[in-house]
Amino acid sequence: MVTVYDVPADKLIQKTAEKLKEMNIGVPAWVPFVKTGVSRERRPDQDDWWYIRCASILRKIYIYGPVGVSRLRTAYGGRKNRGHAPEHFYKGSGNIIRKALQELEKLGLVEKRPEGRVITPKGRSFLDNIAKEVYDEIVKEIPALAKY
Repeated sequence: MVTVYDVPADKLIQKTAEKLKEMNIGVPAWVPFVKTGVSRERRPDQDDWWYIRCASILRKIYIYGPVGVSRLRTAYGGRKNRGHAPEHFYKGSGNIIRKALQELEKLGLVEKRPEGRVITPKGRSFLDNIAKEVYDEIVKEIPALAKY
């Protein structure tokens, strides 16, 4: 059985973002205008960055759950360029992560518990099915990987 651990993260996240777009996950009105954190200078170049971020958050909850907003903010943070002053690490945007988690909860892929957000059985099977599709695509491209 193929799981999230068996496929490359970038291909899994891209495929999951496409599936979330098909499921009509909610997109806040402010998405085209915001930066993803204090350490960023501009907004994301990709138009579908919201779906990619939601897919990435879903994968992180699958692997590291239960996870809270604070730990996810740290994961999506970065180093801020402060000119001549030394760079410092700043956390990512908490509002983006909170809204993404709320939308994933509406779809039934994530649930809130006292220790943090965890993936539901529906979310686990959703990601495992996508991982199987990605694995099949990879094996078609490189048949030698089938023995793994």
